[in-house]
Amino acid sequence: MALGRRRRSLAGTAVRTAVITGTAAATANAVNARGQAAAAPPPAPVPPPPSPTAAPASPSATEDVLARLERLAALRASGALTEDEFTLLKARTITGGAP
Repeated sequence: MALGRRRRSLAGTAVRTAVITGTAAATANAVNARGQAAAAPPPAPVPPPPSPTAAPASPSATEDVLARLERLAALRASGALTEDEFTLLKARTITGGAP
């Protein structure tokens, strides 16, 4: 036997090979995961929450709108409002805008 050289046992060689193989597999998995993360499309943006909708009008609010429309129609019929004024005020009343 040469000085300074030891013969490895079969079990020692198997353990060393298993450690090297495990390290190589772990490294390859980490590299592949990084590559897939870089190649994957970015996640879809989260859509904004829906805008709050107005609550349905209460019966009294609906009656107020109808009463106002009837008054406007009477004013138009009497000649106090022109057709353009009536149309503008009717649109504002229906949409809830200021008179």
